[in-house]
Amino acid sequence: MKKGDKSYWLKSGAFTMMDRLSLQIFRFGSFYLLVRGLDKEEFGIWTLFLVVCSIFEVLRQGFIQHALVRALSLHEETDIRKLINTASLFLNFIFGIVISLILVLLSWAQGFIWDAAQLSELFLIYILTSFCLIPFFHFQFMQQAHLKFHGIFLSTFVRHAFFFGYVIYTYFFRDTGFNLVELAYFQAIAAALGGVVSVIMSIPYLKFSRKLDGAWVIKLINFGVFVTGTNLGMILLKFMDQIILGAITGPSAVAGYSTSVRIGNLVEVPTQSIAAIVFPQSARKHEKQGKDAVKVLFEKSVGVILAIIIPGVLLVWLFPEYFLRFVAGERYIDQVPILRIVMLSSLFVPFSRQFSTIMDAIGKPKLNFMLTLGGAILNVILLLIFIPPFGEVGAAFSTLGAYAIMVTVSLVLLGKELMVNPLMPISFAFKLYRKGFFLIWNKLARIPS
Repeated sequence: MKKGDKSYWLKSGAFTMMDRLSLQIFRFGSFYLLVRGLDKEEFGIWTLFLVVCSIFEVLRQGFIQHALVRALSLHEETDIRKLINTASLFLNFIFGIVISLILVLLSWAQGFIWDAAQLSELFLIYILTSFCLIPFFHFQFMQQAHLKFHGIFLSTFVRHAFFFGYVIYTYFFRDTGFNLVELAYFQAIAAALGGVVSVIMSIPYLKFSRKLDGAWVIKLINFGVFVTGTNLGMILLKFMDQIILGAITGPSAVAGYSTSVRIGNLVEVPTQSIAAIVFPQSARKHEKQGKDAVKVLFEKSVGVILAIIIPGVLLVWLFPEYFLRFVAGERYIDQVPILRIVMLSSLFVPFSRQFSTIMDAIGKPKLNFMLTLGGAILNVILLLIFIPPFGEVGAAFSTLGAYAIMVTVSLVLLGKELMVNPLMPISFAFKLYRKGFFLIWNKLARIPS
């Protein structure tokens, strides 16, 4: 590995891991206090609201992020980058308007889906949050395209630290307790503050053209549509269990089920971090070095992620009661079987996430879209079949089955496209364990007795 490449991976990996880790800490901290400060019905409503919010944020990233990052990574000419930036920002505003219209519709239709009246007001408040997130996300994407990750970390830190600070203050110092509407408003304020930091950190890259180039708008749309479709499929895999569970059994069931999902999400931090830094590099490697370089990148990146998460997955799977008591208290100890199934599902996530990243990077978002959407449709069908008779256990097994089938198909496709060996990531993970073992052993052997 060249010195420059090594420096990129170390610095980018450090800031991105800090970004994802701080995000999970603040989200977990907020969850930890909210699950204790709200009753099951209220916490279930808040969880459903966050699920819907997450869906819109993931869709925005799919429509804007990958198209912008890939375009800027492949075009270093200043004039072209100005055209790209203007076209992308225009699409971001349009997407914000579309989200607002959907939220208005959801505020009216939620009674037919979840029958939770407070959701209507929360959805309308999120319209404000959505517009605050335009500068927050857009300028983060620009920084990612320029391989600068410290500003992304700072803006994310400010956004989620502010909201977590409000949750701490309310839980410990206010007798009135939590109010869902107030939580939603502070979520919007946090997004606005994070957006300000994101803009400040992007000042060196704030170069826009004065005219809107229709050709680049079409190019970004053509790429973004498939990535958005792919992200929609990932959303259906990640969140539809909670959405359908809430619609069939009510918000209280979602409150319990989401505790297991939240614990499972903690082991996904390395997956999210490495995906963020692999995407711009894989696009460049494919352009300059061809498919062989991308093949190695996939195998090693998945191997590294597996090496990091396997110990955590194993630990939670063996001692689920301790983790549930620590995270959510005795009220949710009945989630032990659900948590074990969720942890098994998390082992498939690195393969799925990196497959999506690599396919987008090599310019094949359509293939990625078709596979992910197929897996998502399968997941929805399984959920509708198994939730009515089995409830939360049916939801967990449905998602596990959908992930297993989708990853199997993705590895077959990677074998055809890039000659990827499906066993190489696992082999690489255990090679890292072996290296780590011998490194520690040699260190201990040098200690004088």
